Amino acid sequence: MTPTNTPPVHVTPSLLMTLEEVARYLRLHNSTIYRLARAGVIPGVKIGGQWRFNQERVDEWLVQQEAASGARRRP
Repeated sequence: MTPTNTPPVHVTPSLLMTLEEVARYLRLHNSTIYRLARAGVIPGVKIGGQWRFNQERVDEWLVQQEAASGARRRP
């Protein structure tokens, strides 16, 4: 095996959330989170057939969504 030049990814396990945890966190239905994840709208990764979400990336995504919706509301 040849070494790669990519740095290792360090993710604190406590920051990883399941689909159900993200749905509760964002107060959305599980199927909504599933649909957004499958479409690549919300940042997540499928591991062993189950979705996992990094809470920091979800928070960043939420801020971007708020900024985009605020920009659309301005006259």
